Amino acid sequence: QVQLVESGGGLVQAGGSLRLSCAASGIIFNLNALGWYRQAPGKQREVVATITTRETAEYTDSVKGRFTISRDNAKATVFLEMNNLKPEDTAVYFCCAAQWIDGKWNIHWGQGTQVTVSS
Repeated sequence: QVQLVESGGGLVQAGGSLRLSCAASGIIFNLNALGWYRQAPGKQREVVATITTRETAEYTDSVKGRFTISRDNAKATVFLEMNNLKPEDTAVYFCCAAQWIDGKWNIHWGQGTQVTVSS
C-alpha cells in the first residue's frame, strides 16, 4: 500500500519560515520524481516545486528564491523549505510521487497539510 504523509504545516506570520516533509512508503522512492503542489480556497491545484530522480529542481515563478525542494532517498522523504512566506502562500500543500512504468505515469498523492500565513 502506497502512503505519502505530509507534515510541518501550520500558522506563521508573513516573513516567517516553515519546513514541510513528506514521508513515503510502498514505492521505490529513488525511482520517483517528486513534487509539491498547493491548492488555495476557490482555486485550482498548482505546482509549487518538483525534483527529478537526478535531483534537478524546478520552481513556479512566485516561489523562486524563497522555497527549496530537496529529497533524502535513504529516508524516503521529500522536503519543502519555505522562507519569507507571504499571505498568498496560504494553501493546502500536497506532495506527489510519480514513476514512469510501462509507458504511463504512476502517480500518488498525500493527504495535504495546511499552511496559513497571516499578514
